[in-house]
Amino acid sequence: MRCEIEITNVRIAVIVPAMTSAHSANNPAIEPLTATQGRILALAWPIILSNITVPLLGLVDTAILGHLEDVTYLGAVAIGSQLFTFMLWSFGFLRMGTTALTAQAYGRDTKNQAVNGIFSVLKNALWLAFPLALLITVVAQFMIPWLLPLFGDAQQSYNSPLQTHAQQYIEIRLLSVPAVLLQYTLVGWFIGLGKTRIPLLMLTSANVVNALLDYLFVYHLNMTSDGVAWGSVIGDYSASIIGAICVWHYYQNSNKNNSPSLSSPVFWLKRPHWRVIAPFIHINHQLFIRTLCLLSVFAFFTAQGARQGEEILAVNAVFITLLLLISNALDGFAHATESLVGQALGRARADLVKRILWLSGTNMMTMAALLSIGFFSFGPTLLTALTNNPDLVPRLEAYQDFLFLLPLVGVASYWLDGIFIGAAQTALMRNAMLAAALLVFLPLWWLLLPLSNYGLWLAFYGFLAARALFMLHGFLTLWRHPKKFM
Repeated sequence: MRCEIEITNVRIAVIVPAMTSAHSANNPAIEPLTATQGRILALAWPIILSNITVPLLGLVDTAILGHLEDVTYLGAVAIGSQLFTFMLWSFGFLRMGTTALTAQAYGRDTKNQAVNGIFSVLKNALWLAFPLALLITVVAQFMIPWLLPLFGDAQQSYNSPLQTHAQQYIEIRLLSVPAVLLQYTLVGWFIGLGKTRIPLLMLTSANVVNALLDYLFVYHLNMTSDGVAWGSVIGDYSASIIGAICVWHYYQNSNKNNSPSLSSPVFWLKRPHWRVIAPFIHINHQLFIRTLCLLSVFAFFTAQGARQGEEILAVNAVFITLLLLISNALDGFAHATESLVGQALGRARADLVKRILWLSGTNMMTMAALLSIGFFSFGPTLLTALTNNPDLVPRLEAYQDFLFLLPLVGVASYWLDGIFIGAAQTALMRNAMLAAALLVFLPLWWLLLPLSNYGLWLAFYGFLAARALFMLHGFLTLWRHPKKFM
C-alpha cells in the first residue's frame, strides 16, 4: 500500500543565513564543523555508552527480579515501567526538539549570537518542562486506574497481585517526573552542542546508583518491585543534579564576557514571549504525536502479550528490554547525526551534508551487523543469565530467533530519525510513524492473530521496517537537494 508523505520544511527562528569558513575560523564560540570518521566516533561513543546504560539497567532489574521465585514481580515491573514510559516518553520531544534547535542555534556566525541563542533554547525548554511535569503527575493519578486493567489477561481483576504491584511501582516512579523531564532537556541540549560526554556522565551515574540500590533494596531489605522503583527515583534525581552542575560550569566558561542578558536573573525567570517560544512548540508538537504513536504501539504490544498470560508477558518484557539495548546502542550514531546535520544546516554547509549521511549510515549498519552476530553467538547464554526460572527459560528459547534480526530490521528507522531530527523535519517523522502503525502494524497483527505471540512479533517487525520505508522519500530529497532544508 502506498502512502504519500508530505515533506514540510520547518524553518526555525534560530536558523541564520549562511556563514563562510572565515566566520567560523575567527569565532571562538563556534568550533570548526567537520565530517570525518573521527568526528562521528568522537560524538557517538559517549552517547552509545550512555544509552546502553539505560536498557542495561533494565536487564539488571530483570536479572534481580527474574531470580525471585514468583514471576509476578517481574511482570508487575514490565507493566509499570511500560506505563511510566508511555506517560513520560510522550514528552520525549523535549530531548529531540532541544537537540535540533540547539544544534542549529550553535551555527550562528557571531559569538554573542551563538551563546545567547543556545541558552535561550535551554531556557525555553525548561519553561516547558516544569509545567509539563506538574501536569503529568496530576493527570497520571486519574489515568492509572483506567490504564492498568488493559495490561492484564481476562482472568485477572484490578486487585490482583500483578495489578497491585504494578500500581505501586508507577506511584513511586511518578515522584521522579520533574527529574526525568529535566534530564530530557539537559541531555538534548548537550547533544545539540556536541558535548556528548556529559550525557554519558549523567546517565551512567544515575544507572550505577539505580543498580546498586536495586540490589540493596531487594536482597538486603527484602523489598520487591517497590525497591526497584525507589532505586529508579533516586537515580533519576542524581542524573538531574549532575546535569545542572554541568550546565552551570558551561555557563561560566561561555559567558566570560558577562553578557548583560545572560548574567541577569531576569533572563532565566522571565516567561518567554509567545513569539519566541512558538517555533519550539511547533517543532515539538509534531514530535509529541510521533512519540505518542510509537509508545502506543509498545503499549499495545505489551497489553496483547499480557492477555496471553504472565509467562508470555515476562518473556516479551525480556526481549523488549534487549530491543531497547539494541536501539539505544544504534541511537549513539543517530544522535551524533542529529548534532552534525543540525549544525551543518544551521551553517548552510550543504557540502558536508552528504558526507555526514554516508559516514553515519555506514557506521550504523556496521554496528547493527555486529549486534546481530553477537546475539546469534551469545543470545542463549545471555537469556540464561537473565533468569533461571524453569517456566520462562523454555519460552525464551522458543522466541530467541526474533532477537537475532532485530538490529538489522530496526537500524534504518533509527538512522533516519536522527537525520530528520537534526533537519527539524518533524512532520515527516510524525507521518511515517502514523502510517507504519495504522497501515502496517495493526493490520498485520489482526491477520496474524492465529499465530498468537509469534504473530505479534512478526507484526512488530513489519512496523520497524515500514517506519524506514515511509521516510525514504524525505531522505532522497535531502540527499539530492540539501539546500531545501536550510
